[in-house]
Amino acid sequence: MPAKSIAQRQAMAIAEHHPSQLYARNKGLLQMSHSQLHDFASTKESNLPQRKSHAPRGNRKGRA
Repeated sequence: MPAKSIAQRQAMAIAEHHPSQLYARNKGLLQMSHSQLHDFASTKESNLPQRKSHAPRGNRKGRA
């Protein structure tokens, strides 16, 4: 599965190679398998946004 943004790709690469340097809020990434982290981290950065924008609150699908 490809990363959705450059920031997500970078966080996955840190989790894969330097897990001790992760921020506390990203420690959940350590529950992913090594192959999953590698798939995200190996995404090419061309045409990716720096950060993924969020949908407006009223338009989120799947929320009750």
